[in-house]
Amino acid sequence: MRSAPTAPQAKLLPGRHQDPIVAIATAPGRGAVGIVRASGRDLAALIQAVCGQPLTPRQATLLPFLGEHGEALDRGLALHFPAPNSYTGEDVLELQAHGGPVLLQLLLARCLQALPGLRLAEPGEFTERAFLNDKLDLAQAEAVADLIDASTEAAARSAARSLSGAFSAEVTRLAERTVQLRMLVEATLDFPEEEIDFLEKAGARARLDGLVTTLDAALARARQGALLREGLRVVLAGQPNVGKSSLLNALAGAELAIVTPIPGTTRDKVSETIQIEGVPLHVTDTAGLRHDTEAADEVERIGIGRTWQAIGQADAVVFLHDLGRVGEAAYEAAEAAIRVQLPVGVPVLDVYNKADLPLAALPTLLSGALTLSARTGQGLDTLRHALLAQAGWQAAPEGLFIARRRHVHALQRAREHLLRAQAHAAQRDAALDLMAEELRLAHRALGEITGQFSTEDLLGVIFGNFCIGK
Repeated sequence: MRSAPTAPQAKLLPGRHQDPIVAIATAPGRGAVGIVRASGRDLAALIQAVCGQPLTPRQATLLPFLGEHGEALDRGLALHFPAPNSYTGEDVLELQAHGGPVLLQLLLARCLQALPGLRLAEPGEFTERAFLNDKLDLAQAEAVADLIDASTEAAARSAARSLSGAFSAEVTRLAERTVQLRMLVEATLDFPEEEIDFLEKAGARARLDGLVTTLDAALARARQGALLREGLRVVLAGQPNVGKSSLLNALAGAELAIVTPIPGTTRDKVSETIQIEGVPLHVTDTAGLRHDTEAADEVERIGIGRTWQAIGQADAVVFLHDLGRVGEAAYEAAEAAIRVQLPVGVPVLDVYNKADLPLAALPTLLSGALTLSARTGQGLDTLRHALLAQAGWQAAPEGLFIARRRHVHALQRAREHLLRAQAHAAQRDAALDLMAEELRLAHRALGEITGQFSTEDLLGVIFGNFCIGK
């Protein structure tokens, strides 16, 4: 008899997670306050050695931090969070001292000396233990790093929602609906002699259609969340002296790049991150592209090579044209030669600069192109909105959650499996075995987001990008 879908296996703590760990939890450098954090199964000996007395759980205690011979290294606040009611699910000790780098290193060394087996924490290991001890799921754990790294207010708010479990709850609801469908299909397979058609009676096909619709909405929101987190890489490209540096300065609202009438002023990439409606745009000004690169000196040739490299890695290219030179034979020939070299698959937005020039008549422009003046600011808002549209951004609802590329890919895989399940269900003689397998794979893809189904390699990649002490 076919078994019902099983719950994910409990997470097992790898051997290295049996050790107590300690790290400086605040950023490097001097500050008013610095924190040394320790986590382990039993920190009573460490607390006694460094604090000289037991601590009342979850209550800040002002006391001297003791050295090996009982001398005071500093005076500060100590907090003890007994297991399981702590960030990691283990005993946690936080020592809040003055934020001098030397002092914090002394405290760290004292902790390592005071408790046998205590070791320095690896990057992200505190949060990894929180995940392994079921204090956070994987999406929430990733949101911790995303909240720290947020480059815009919208990204920070969305990361906070993911940390609170909003994204995880949506994925869990999708997974639960998938499990219900799996159970219906399994029942039909297990009792073929019954007269009742389990799938028809339970409206399984309608449920599957509704599940795909709900997943599509979640996928659209996840794409928006991933854009909030990662932003859009925009490269300003074009011939020398078309106004790329002026446009970067105008978008950034600061004089970041040198602007002169001399062609070839920009020799290397100049980048700046700006935000439009909360979306980070990583804008890069590049060396002007020449059709005849042999005419350029060695430094400019290197700069042009880096320009093409940046274009190949861009999410969108703003191909900037000089409105005052449109129609010149040599200029147009160079434009055409540059365009054919643009990589296939990279979206290109044609923009004509210098709209403030006194032209007798507006020349014929490329279809869909924009016009602007980097000097006066005319047309900049239109360009900003065009860049957001190019990225697929829509006005963010208040409840948007942060997401990563791996979340988007997992949702896409789940959708593909559900669509295949739909195809099997639509057949006159439904291939129920194949339908059941597609539902199982969809369920597994959803479980990868929250960590119900994960590998140690995946965890290593995710938590290895955290800062030490978190």
